Amino acid sequence: MRTGVGEIDLVARKGNVVAFVEVKTRPTIEEAQGFLEPRTLRRVIAAAEALAPIYVAQGHDVRIDAVLCAPGRRPLHLENVWQGW
Repeated sequence: MRTGVGEIDLVARKGNVVAFVEVKTRPTIEEAQGFLEPRTLRRVIAAAEALAPIYVAQGHDVRIDAVLCAPGRRPLHLENVWQGW
């Protein structure tokens, strides 16, 4: 989902929680995790800040997650990877 300030790969809801999800795919899970860097963080936070008020007004809790993917491996879901935004 694109906003004027950044992009969110996925917006997912489970119960009362809405997660803005950054997805990284690389040859290994470790390489994917290495791409969760400050520049990425700023872009995801900016986009989440633009969208979060919509969900908060509806009574949802919001967080930022990451899903790391690599060929032949199960995706690794990291909840609430960027706290305090």
